[in-house]
Amino acid sequence: MANIGFISLGCAKNQVDCERMMYRVQEAGFTVQADVVGADVVVINTCGFIDSAKAEAIDSILQMAQLKEQGLIGKILVTGCLSQRYQREIVKEMPEVDGILGTGSYTEVVPAIEKLLQGETVEEFASIDTPEQECGRILTTPEHYAYIKIAEGCDNRCGYCIIPYLRGKYRSRQMDDVLYEARLLAANGVKELLVVAQDTSRYGTDFPEHKRLLPELLRQLCRIDGIEWIRVHYTYPDEIDDALIDVMATEPKIVKYLDIPIQHCNSKILKLMNRRGDSEFLRDLFTKLRSRIPGLILRTSVITGLPGEGEAEFEELCEFLKEQKLERVGAFPFSPEEGTPAAEMECVDSEIAQKRAQQIELIQSRIMDAYNASMQGKTVTVLVDGYDEEMEQFYGRTYADSPEIDSRVWIASQDALMEGTFIKVCIDGVADGELSGFVLED
Repeated sequence: MANIGFISLGCAKNQVDCERMMYRVQEAGFTVQADVVGADVVVINTCGFIDSAKAEAIDSILQMAQLKEQGLIGKILVTGCLSQRYQREIVKEMPEVDGILGTGSYTEVVPAIEKLLQGETVEEFASIDTPEQECGRILTTPEHYAYIKIAEGCDNRCGYCIIPYLRGKYRSRQMDDVLYEARLLAANGVKELLVVAQDTSRYGTDFPEHKRLLPELLRQLCRIDGIEWIRVHYTYPDEIDDALIDVMATEPKIVKYLDIPIQHCNSKILKLMNRRGDSEFLRDLFTKLRSRIPGLILRTSVITGLPGEGEAEFEELCEFLKEQKLERVGAFPFSPEEGTPAAEMECVDSEIAQKRAQQIELIQSRIMDAYNASMQGKTVTVLVDGYDEEMEQFYGRTYADSPEIDSRVWIASQDALMEGTFIKVCIDGVADGELSGFVLED
């Protein structure tokens, strides 16, 4: 059978989609290979969310086109958000691409590959509201942690966001299916589950009962043997209720880390962007969360240069972040996406938006410096993620750090450390904004 290579771009949710495609391809008898060179078909699972993601996807396609011209790979199949968003443009402007699948057609990856191998072209775009079809995965994360996607699509319709047009309406997976997958992951050595969806806090609200079921799902996940950390991403501020706060506060397996993308705090801008709440609401929420969940680490993302953001609105955002001292903040300049309401509004100059994002990063770096200073001399639990050959050191993460997006802890140890184990580390330094420490012997 043919050899199939995969390239996955974009978010963790996209990564899960790619892992499912890899599983389907392997189950069909094809060989899934790590290196794309020598592959009979290369599947590029793209992101098309903002300009930088689109540029990365296009560059990846062009790189594969060069390998194809050199005879190092065979066919090119483009899947994911970029293909859903620009299906006509890809077909017209990228003749090197042999096939494209939309976001509603992931399940058709095997028939698509078979057609390409027979010399046919492929253009498949099923409904983006297609219900999720359960299947296995080939993990591309280290063996000890995995993302678990609990829903697809989004109903929030934020004014700047293209996701509902690419991924469809919100569709929760059945709880039994999520729990079954989690048990399989645990049986295969996964110790940390990262719960993801476009909006995890809405989980279950699309079912007939219209109930928020994330708290119940989390409690059930905590009952699974082998799972030791559960981390929750992408909760919307106005969907966080007392039931979710209670489960986070009382379940020891749920790490005290919550990802709440606020995007801004100014009421005028939030209203323009079809977001709910304002700075007062956010202050009250963060105060409540911190009082009810001791040791809570808060992550958020903000967008600078949104339509309507003048100097006063930006200053309000800066002062809010200085006051709240959120431990993890990502700042992104506004990217006007065609097809969204925000793209039709008067936008802030892109250079100004970029400079404002840099200002937010500077504010956050000072907050992180203070946080790192407060950690000196403390003993923390660290999950060992691996060994860096260049640094000649092991590294891992505390509960305060999500993989890929947050910091590492560099670990001094005389003995080899096993990836995926939990150890006690005494923090005694900072290197390039990341904590360092030494292993405490039992």
